[in-house]
Amino acid sequence: MTPARRIGLSRTGAGPDSEGMTAFVAHTTVDCRNAYELSEWWKPVLGYVDLDGDPNLPGHEECMIRDPETGHRLLFIEVPDDKAVKNRLHLDLRPRSATRDEEVETVLAHGAALVADLRGKYGPGTGWVVLADPEGNEFCMLRSEAELTT
Repeated sequence: MTPARRIGLSRTGAGPDSEGMTAFVAHTTVDCRNAYELSEWWKPVLGYVDLDGDPNLPGHEECMIRDPETGHRLLFIEVPDDKAVKNRLHLDLRPRSATRDEEVETVLAHGAALVADLRGKYGPGTGWVVLADPEGNEFCMLRSEAELTT
């Protein structure tokens, strides 16, 4: 028996016909000071929308938004403490139609903060940009799919 089998993991992944685990990511949760304001900030950045029949309103302590194409959800939950250290988990964003540099300018104009500019880290046309939302949650802007092929 392989170590993967002993702990209940499938070598090929956890699909409905596998013997492995069958959990999936329901949503990604972001702790924040103001759930409504942060969910509203992220909606135009990601192209996400409120859940059907469950709009987010000012004063809500939990606000969920979703990608209308993929169904991925982000849940913003209010917590009493401020962000104190670098995120251990962050989002890597890839522009849908703009270039990385165009998208960086767009999110900066929308209120993001520049944390680190790592464009060209591995030579011309490579790298990424580390940004932060209004509450300091870091995310990276990668090159677009079109830029990866050039």
